[in-house]
Amino acid sequence: MKFTDVTSETGVAGAGYSMGVAAADYNNDGYTDLFVAGVYRNTLYRNLGNGKFEDVTKEAGIKSDKWSVAAGWFDYDNDGWLDLFVVNYAHWTPDFDRFCGDRERNLRVYCHPKYFEGLSNTLYRNRRDGTFEDVTVKAGVAAHIGRGMSLAFADYDNDGLMDVFVTNDNMPNFLFHNRGDGTFEEVGLQAGVALTNNGLPVASMGADFRDYDNDGLPDLNVTALAGETFPLFKNLGKGLFQDATHQSRLGVLTATRSGWSNGFFDFNNNGCKDLFTANSDVNDLIDLFQSTHYKQPNSLFANLGNGTFEDLSAEAGFTLSRAHRGSAFADFDNDGKIDVVVSALGEPAELWQNLSPDVNHWLILKLVGTRSNRDGIGAKIQLGNQFNHMTTAVGYASSSSAGVHFGTGKVEKIDRLEIRWPSGVVQVLRAVRTNQVLEVHEPSK
Repeated sequence: MKFTDVTSETGVAGAGYSMGVAAADYNNDGYTDLFVAGVYRNTLYRNLGNGKFEDVTKEAGIKSDKWSVAAGWFDYDNDGWLDLFVVNYAHWTPDFDRFCGDRERNLRVYCHPKYFEGLSNTLYRNRRDGTFEDVTVKAGVAAHIGRGMSLAFADYDNDGLMDVFVTNDNMPNFLFHNRGDGTFEEVGLQAGVALTNNGLPVASMGADFRDYDNDGLPDLNVTALAGETFPLFKNLGKGLFQDATHQSRLGVLTATRSGWSNGFFDFNNNGCKDLFTANSDVNDLIDLFQSTHYKQPNSLFANLGNGTFEDLSAEAGFTLSRAHRGSAFADFDNDGKIDVVVSALGEPAELWQNLSPDVNHWLILKLVGTRSNRDGIGAKIQLGNQFNHMTTAVGYASSSSAGVHFGTGKVEKIDRLEIRWPSGVVQVLRAVRTNQVLEVHEPSK
């Protein structure tokens, strides 16, 4: 649990106003590359494999013509090479000088999103030669204007194609359904994930697209501001979702909090994915206007396994109030328990070590694609009655690339584990012992 700052030596210090990151091996050379999204400055860093990165943004054909907040890697055409989806926020220039706040008290705050014109997101197709083609218009993404904050990927209708969910700030969220012919259809409204049950958009921030109730269908959690709750959309199958925020008790548990990054992970290894959220209000002067607070502690909501959650934030040790934003999840000390890193504005990053006393078993899968992309992003795994998939796009403007984690409770050996690779190959492993990090290579045939 000791770290050394190697930012300068590795060549990733960057410049400008950076906001989000996406990690994955886009050129299939076995090394994790980084894409950094920012305000009129996006950067693609190629991992050279020797502890250094090279800025290949220009050569790769990546543009910096918008205010980008987040991004994610996924293989939308299942050709074995990762494509890049960039989430853009709003049109802004330094000339924007509207005063927002209380003039009489000389309190100036960030303006409400309604004063900013939205943008379309950007989709880059991997040409397999280190360059990318902007297919935003061709894929049908350009026609949809939003104020994008984050994204998450999942094959929500189990047709073998990865779909894209994009959170929008005070605008309906997008769900881009992958048609399989290189184009997407935006179906957020008809699917039931564009708005909450009251028919209004919220300040949607982070997202995770994962199966929390072990029914084989990936569900959606979104963070938002105090008074809006952290919406939970349960996947009903057949392309439809139900707003289960209040049914799951997340409504009452989150109503007073403002959330940014989030993630569904099994923190006590009992076989049910719990929910972590990084919290803080958006307005640094909110304490002067309202009863809520700018700096807030993070949250942990334990999955009770019956469709409901319980707030165990204080018991988990989350009492430190800061302006939290991003989060990343991994087992940093190799004990099988998922730890959390959280960023905070103006303060050091927080590293939360998971000290859960539960003596439960676990399994972490590190996937290596041969016909699929090298990281196995998009692969779907079934372990007993649990389902998960490989993705590095988790939370708000954040990325986690530590494989696929399962808690197995008291089970010491997995009878059957099925992996559906993006290439269509189905691989079955039997009698897999738990409490190990297992590297699985995709069969060549």
